[in-house]
Formats: sequence, C-alpha cells, structure tokens
Amino acid sequence: MKVEQTRLDGVLLFVPTPHHDDRGLFTRTFDAALAAEHGLDAAAFVQDSQSRSRLGTIRGMHGRSGRGEAKLVRCARGAVHDVLVDIRPGSPTFGRSQAFTLDDTSFATLYVPPGFLHGFQALTGQTDVCYRIDREHDPEEDLSVRYDDADLGLAWPLPPTSVSARDLGAGSWAGLLGRLT
Repeated sequence: MKVEQTRLDGVLLFVPTPHHDDRGLFTRTFDAALAAEHGLDAAAFVQDSQSRSRLGTIRGMHGRSGRGEAKLVRCARGAVHDVLVDIRPGSPTFGRSQAFTLDDTSFATLYVPPGFLHGFQALTGQTDVCYRIDREHDPEEDLSVRYDDADLGLAWPLPPTSVSARDLGAGSWAGLLGRLT
C-alpha cells in the first residue's frame, strides 16, 4: 500500500495493491501502522457507515461545524466521483476543491481531515460507499452547501438522477463563508 499526498492540505489517498488470482482478488483496505506513519490514529475512528446509490445520484456537499470530523472514505462496489472542499479558515488550501475517482478496482481510501465539505456522485448502476468516521454524528453540527452552487463551481461528470430533499435545500457557499469567517 502506498500513500499519496493530494493538492488539498492534509488530505491523503491510500492506494492498496490488490492481489488477483483464479479465485478473484484480495486487498488490504486499511493499515493502522501505515496510517500512524502519516499521523493518523486508527483507534480514533469510532463509527463505520455505508451508503448505496444508483447511477447519477449525488450525495453532498456535507460537513460538520465545531471540531469537524475526520473520515476514511472508500468505494466498496462500483465507482464514484468524490469531491472535497476545504472549509478551514486559515488553511493554505481554504476554498479549494479536488475530485477523486474511488472505485472497486483500485480500492483506494481517501483520508479526509476535519474541516472539509464532502460529496460524491455514483458513476455506476449500484454503488456502495463506506465511511469510517472519528466522531459520533451530531445533527446540530451538520453543514451543507448545494452540490450545484454556482460560486462553488463543482463539475459533476453526469446529469444528476437523484438528490435528496435535504441536499436540494442546502445553503449556499456564500452563506457558509459568512458563518466561517
């Protein structure tokens, strides 16, 4: 497994080496020792969640106020266009976004530190995304920005086929900036 730095400060991509044979494949999806070498405490992650989405579904853009939350995100089935936006005032990459393709071929895991908006679009008919989170969910800390906010300017690869009422009712990038700064 190798670890790649990204264009966003503190975001890491863990890329395993799947081993294929006549039975199928085997891959390591997480390594606590390797994570520790990069400053992550594996024991800090307290909740695992999974979502299943259909082709074109967009989930996001979500974040947390307060201490935020760290996440390890991977796609266990299918493929997603995964997007992060740095919302940490004072960060050298504040306001910047980066997209990643996570899929069930590379099995890459994205480490998202606290202070990011996160969202994704399903690129396949059935897509399972797994999240490992370092804090229990507190709805009072939920932040969200519309996935298609013009000021945020995120490019989605497919026309949206399904977006939740919550995500359609999300606030604006400008409104979030006013709360953060």
